[in-house]
Amino acid sequence: MRLSSARLATLFVAIFACGVSLLLTAVYFLTARVLDREVDAVIRAEVDNLVDDYMRGGLIQLVSTLHRRSDSWGRTGAVYLLTEVNGYPIAGNLANWPREVASYGTWIEFNIDASDSGGVVKHPVRAQTFRLPGGRRLLVGTDILERRRLASRLRTAMFWGVGSSVALATLVGVVYSRRVRRRVAVIADACRTIMNGNLAERLPVEAAHDEFDELATAVNQMLNRIHQQTEMLQTTFDSAAHDLRAPLYRARVRIEESLQHEDLNPASRETMEATLAELDRVQRTLGTLLQIAQADGRGRYVSEEEIDLAELAREMIELYQPEAGARDIALQYSADSAGPLRGNRQLLAQAIVNLLENALKYVPAGGQVDVELRYANQEAVLSVVDNGPGIPAEDRERILQPFVRLERDRQQVGSGLGLSLVAAVMRLHGGSIELSDNQPGLKVILRFPTRRGTEKAGRD
Repeated sequence: MRLSSARLATLFVAIFACGVSLLLTAVYFLTARVLDREVDAVIRAEVDNLVDDYMRGGLIQLVSTLHRRSDSWGRTGAVYLLTEVNGYPIAGNLANWPREVASYGTWIEFNIDASDSGGVVKHPVRAQTFRLPGGRRLLVGTDILERRRLASRLRTAMFWGVGSSVALATLVGVVYSRRVRRRVAVIADACRTIMNGNLAERLPVEAAHDEFDELATAVNQMLNRIHQQTEMLQTTFDSAAHDLRAPLYRARVRIEESLQHEDLNPASRETMEATLAELDRVQRTLGTLLQIAQADGRGRYVSEEEIDLAELAREMIELYQPEAGARDIALQYSADSAGPLRGNRQLLAQAIVNLLENALKYVPAGGQVDVELRYANQEAVLSVVDNGPGIPAEDRERILQPFVRLERDRQQVGSGLGLSLVAAVMRLHGGSIELSDNQPGLKVILRFPTRRGTEKAGRD
């Protein structure tokens, strides 16, 4: 019921069931009412005829007419009875006056025993009663057993009609809901593929030409336009990066060659060394931008392989142990047993390096950096925790964007691309990054879906 298609199908079934129920109930009651009126009209006509006979010929004529009609029970189900004041039968096809009948001039219903198919069956009778001059009593009615049987059949047909209609509507609703869910799932899968960097993927368009196809066509046209612009931006970016590398490399070589001259004056040497440091910074920034573009899927195909994340993290920790020791920072690492993880080794290693460099840069001497890897709930969780200055809560989302730096860190060497590269790598691997307060310090948590978790999500 959490799906809108399921709720819409349920609403459709409920409205359809109510409509069919009201329609068939109205048909049943109208039909029953028509049958009752027909029975009453027949009885009234018979009563009028008997009254006319009584008015024309008195009691003798009425008794004669009743004797002639008494044998009509088997043909028409007509019931007649004329009695004296004391209840003694004078004429008719009833043996005695019904016990439950005590009023006159009104419609009554009672049961009589009659032979039917070789046995005695109770037949319901609808009749009118009258008092004639002299206190005599007259009863005129008809058998309504067939009418009641017809009403029972109508009720059964109504229940079957409602049940079959609801069953049919439910079947249609389930088929519609599953079809909508399937279309939405296919579109969602295509969108996830596009978000993972495959901009050539398109939403499927079926031959139904319905609203989904119209929406998919419009989205595909938009994706074509975005793909064209992305390709143009990609080409421009690659060309610019390629064209910048060569002059930067030549400038670096020339400066290094000039620094080899022993007769270079100290002021020029200091200026060249500062320029060389700035060139190094520009080259690192350019390389980081290219890595972010690659991780975000805007670059070429990113190769993947089976990776032991625990071993990879251990290698990076060992690489930075000397630097941590030189800064008097305790760098500790703990990990669970290896779990399956598929990804790009170079980018994952760079993400871990960026977190370690950030921690060692901002944690003061005597501080501590703890790296931990745990496997739980079909995911690998890598956390890097320090007791440095941390990041204010209002800046934690903003700091993941490229070139964003806190005001307090303006004096520190850097370009503001470290955490943005980590965020791009996590997006590439279908994971997430979370920044929180360590009180004091910063806690960075990376969540990677393992292969089992990915397979389970695909099956769901």
